[in-house]
Amino acid sequence: MKKNLQIEQLDRKIKAFSKLEPLTPTKGWVYATRTVLGMSLEQLGKKMGITAQSVKEIEQRELAGTISLKNLNDLAKAFNLKLTYGFSASGKGLEKMVEAKAYELAKKIVLRTNKTMQLEDQANSKSRLNKAIKERAQEIIDKNIKYLWQ
Repeated sequence: MKKNLQIEQLDRKIKAFSKLEPLTPTKGWVYATRTVLGMSLEQLGKKMGITAQSVKEIEQRELAGTISLKNLNDLAKAFNLKLTYGFSASGKGLEKMVEAKAYELAKKIVLRTNKTMQLEDQANSKSRLNKAIKERAQEIIDKNIKYLWQ
């Protein structure tokens, strides 16, 4: 139950980020902010206690996707801004992702058992199979079975 509440709370935060459009400027946030504020590489470097060349390298690392969160946070402070980051979901969120994965796993388990029962001429009806899959999926979610992601 506690895990479901945690998923729900994190899901809300992810959905909030998902509403935002990806708005990264073409040349990156660091370059765009620095130039819009009219700061030279030297001026920003001085505010950060690094060289102009180091600022240029940071801008290049941002474009390459290899910049660290520490660098971004330091830059935000130098610009008198606040760094905010998070994940967004293209799908329906964590809760639905967990439900779909649990259903997929439950279906494999139930159908494997049913195959054995078919061999013994004891196969279940389709509605009974669907009910068993739903129940097993809920059990997987409730117990937070760790092998869900294997």
